[in-house]
Amino acid sequence: MSEKGGLLLVRFLAAMAWKQTWSFSVHFPTLAEGAMVKLRKAEGQAPVSRAETLDHVVQRIGRLRLGHPVRVAVDGRTASGKTTLADELAALLTKQDRSVIRTSIDGFHRPRVERYARGRHSAEGYYHDARDLPAIVKLLLAPLGPDGDRRYRTASFDLDADRPLAQDAQTAEPDAILIVDGTFLQRPELRDHWDVALFVRTSAETAQARGLGRDAGKLGGEAAALDLYAKRYRPAYALYESFAEPEAHCDAIVDNDDLAQPGLYIRPGGRLA
Repeated sequence: MSEKGGLLLVRFLAAMAWKQTWSFSVHFPTLAEGAMVKLRKAEGQAPVSRAETLDHVVQRIGRLRLGHPVRVAVDGRTASGKTTLADELAALLTKQDRSVIRTSIDGFHRPRVERYARGRHSAEGYYHDARDLPAIVKLLLAPLGPDGDRRYRTASFDLDADRPLAQDAQTAEPDAILIVDGTFLQRPELRDHWDVALFVRTSAETAQARGLGRDAGKLGGEAAALDLYAKRYRPAYALYESFAEPEAHCDAIVDNDDLAQPGLYIRPGGRLA
């Protein structure tokens, strides 16, 4: 056998070994989303675990080399599990000796008088008025983009004190990975400033149940929290869906209803394909 033929045989055997571990099927969750490829194991094997799903996402993010820090959005409805997922990804990438900048969109709130100008329970207020979008772009995303100087800030506002925050700029490594979790991250004002967009999908009912368990104490009890979810958070997400179609534009969806075995869908032709 020639040297070229031997090399082709090695590549073929390696590909077949990989295929025995992972196989894929095309999934069509919604018409707007289009074809997404679901990560599956071969028939007869155990379902894909959370650790395996996370590892697959980390490998795809870690191979990106853009000449500037990779800006990753971890998007999803309130209480979908965005923060936990983002923390897990950050920890795994750090173990691979990657420089990781881990932060949340919550460092860029607007003052209380502006956030609640339309009322404490206003869905429109939550979507339109809660966060300082120009500050997110100017202080965090643009500096880490292709034309940025890598001098970034992770917050502009102290939510508890309800006042602006003067934070010193930090300098990112050229190959750093920024991981930001939050709601409404793929809205038109921010969409073009991400290099990767992950969407954490849960049903409205599952997210609300998790949110009530998490937030009832700080929102004045279960009844008050339920009222806020019903009037502010869930309708605001519906606004976001109508304006931004986040599942239709993201690079991957993590179906997070089952925390132990989340589904992973990769968009063919997307930035993680």
